[in-house]
Amino acid sequence: MTDTTSLPSPMPAPETIGPYRILGVLGEGGMGTVYEAAETGPVRRRVALKIVRAGLNSREVLARFAIERQALALMNHDGIAKVFHAGETEQGEPYFVMELVHGLPITEYCDSRRLTARQRLELFSTVCLAVQHAHQKGVIHRDLKPSNIIVTEQDGVARAKVIDFGIAKALNAPLTDFTLVTRLGQPLGTAMYMSPEQAESSGLDVDTRADIYSLGVILFELLVGEPPMAPRGEAIHIFMARLASRRTDPPMPSSRITTLGTGSEAVAYARHTDPGSLRRQLRGDVDWIVVKALDPDRARRYDSAAALSADIGRHLAHEPVAARAPSPSYRLRKLVLRHPVAVPVGVLAILAIATSASFAVAGMVRARHAEQLAQQEAAAARGVTDFLVGLFAPVPGDVRPDQLTARQILDRGASTASRELADQPLVRGRILHTVGKAYAKLGLYEEARAQFDEALAARTRILGATSLPVAETELELAGVTAARGDFAAADGHYARALAIRESLLGHEHPLVARVAYGIGSLRWEQGKLDEAEAQYRRALRIDERSTANWAEMADDLMGIGILDGQRNAYAQAESLMKRSIAVQEEHLGPDDSNVSSSLNNLGGIYLLTGRYADALPLYERVRKTYERTLDPLHPNLAAIYSNLGEIYGKVGRFAEAESLFRRSIAMKEKRLAPDSPRLAITLQSFGDLLRDEGKFPEAEAAYRRALDIRVRALDPNNGGVRETATALADMLRKRGRAREADSLTTLYASRH
Repeated sequence: MTDTTSLPSPMPAPETIGPYRILGVLGEGGMGTVYEAAETGPVRRRVALKIVRAGLNSREVLARFAIERQALALMNHDGIAKVFHAGETEQGEPYFVMELVHGLPITEYCDSRRLTARQRLELFSTVCLAVQHAHQKGVIHRDLKPSNIIVTEQDGVARAKVIDFGIAKALNAPLTDFTLVTRLGQPLGTAMYMSPEQAESSGLDVDTRADIYSLGVILFELLVGEPPMAPRGEAIHIFMARLASRRTDPPMPSSRITTLGTGSEAVAYARHTDPGSLRRQLRGDVDWIVVKALDPDRARRYDSAAALSADIGRHLAHEPVAARAPSPSYRLRKLVLRHPVAVPVGVLAILAIATSASFAVAGMVRARHAEQLAQQEAAAARGVTDFLVGLFAPVPGDVRPDQLTARQILDRGASTASRELADQPLVRGRILHTVGKAYAKLGLYEEARAQFDEALAARTRILGATSLPVAETELELAGVTAARGDFAAADGHYARALAIRESLLGHEHPLVARVAYGIGSLRWEQGKLDEAEAQYRRALRIDERSTANWAEMADDLMGIGILDGQRNAYAQAESLMKRSIAVQEEHLGPDDSNVSSSLNNLGGIYLLTGRYADALPLYERVRKTYERTLDPLHPNLAAIYSNLGEIYGKVGRFAEAESLFRRSIAMKEKRLAPDSPRLAITLQSFGDLLRDEGKFPEAEAAYRRALDIRVRALDPNNGGVRETATALADMLRKRGRAREADSLTTLYASRH
């Protein structure tokens, strides 16, 4: 590297150089000075004139400069500054004249305009194509950095131009009569943007992939606000040695955001977003694209700048990128993003299931060590993806794929799987399980149960009753039967899933934690709070051991928070819920449906403590998200209508409250079992509202129906049974029906 402290003081700018009048200094570097100049001949234009710095016209520098001059003359691309003329001064110093580019370095431009991550990727892709043009002409830049990529605006559109091919290297033939040799220990380029092979003391074995690495560094900085590596607090030669060692793996851009601390706010602001959203935008495709470009082993980098540009284009078009292995679930997810359907949540649920399938296969392979079975399951996973992708294919006489609803896709899948896959039991079982889980996501619990029942039979027949795929389906069956209100059936499914996973995976495996969490939720609905807490805490203990289990840990915390709320430990409940929500919002964003469910729970704490002004905006926010993302009859949407009805009743907005309760009850009646305790919750609250309105006969009917459901579905000592019986008895007593009230109190409300 050039030691700038040894350079002589700059000479005053000359008045003219050749036929050019010097107007001022644009910049100075280790090799020369760049002036702004005006032509004095017939063609009058302002140009950039570069001349070797006085005192540095050594053989090495002259050779390097000659390469720059002739290399640029080969270029003919809108993204590369053009060369107009070359010559020598009266003192024999070479110079060349090039297009004057007024603008900002690419990083400064993007930050000053607050370009989004997507806009930065689009602009950067054009830079890659310019570099590709240079490579096709046999020239490597070898000093790509933000200050050598200038962005201007033409008719309001950003245009990037690559400048300064001062240390370019010919690929196929020498561009000059001079041989450019890098002095031992003096690699060419700028340290932070230099490839590992350039950082080596020889610096001779360099090809176009050195520029790919530099492009990766620039892209990283464009997205994150700083380069992936920098010589902070260490001598430059130590940094160069560390870079040349190739033992430093490139960081993921999304991970770097988390290490910026308070600085992440400024970085995100410059990209027109917030830190959490920026992380989500970078996670996945962009991470892998950048890491591939920055691979210390050049054999694993992109083989051309055009390939890097093409991968960015694929990401922006929601197509699979070459930088990552195209797993079946990944390819399917990209298909749906390219062809969105009327209810995207339902289809995206399919994708989440397809992703989980490979994990189940891996677990089964570890547990059973059955190579043949593993191969069969891998083939089944591929078959599932091909099958699901085929659901989007047009069918004669059917609607276009982009007009299909999630329900139509699932119905088509269920019918096709049952009809055409009888001779492929592994594929059939996996598809039925997948479709069942998607039905469950849409709140279609009865349809989901039917698919899970078939999947369980198919998987048990081919894999045996104690395999992990069987446990996977048992767990899903437990969830949908509990959601419909059949707690006894749910208990049996949970018990079988737990027994299988504990026997095959041990007692502390994350998959065991998910069963424990499910059992905890069931016990909570049954009113068995101590048992519920024990299961939630077991799940939390397991999930806290892995930072990868953030979603599961957030669920565990929420479950414990709900229990604390029921025990009147409101401050503790609020703290746990906010902690859970913070984790979810960090990873999922503020508008995710899972976040909405958690906000709904927090609103419940505010409702119980009389903080109606805090609860109402939370409930309204959840309502908007659910109405936008869920099926119009989804039980979760019905639940938020019920909660809003309760809030409106508390603040005296009776008409609105009554309308919301009636909608909620009608929705639950269509989707849940007639004796579902979740229906009883809304009937209980509706009874309270009607009582407060003075509509006592209707209130009594709602209370009695709620009580009948709770008595049949829950233990007689359940708190819900006592709640409804007490409310009904109090109202009857105030209406002069003391004997009936006393009978209810004796039968239900006085039990402990």
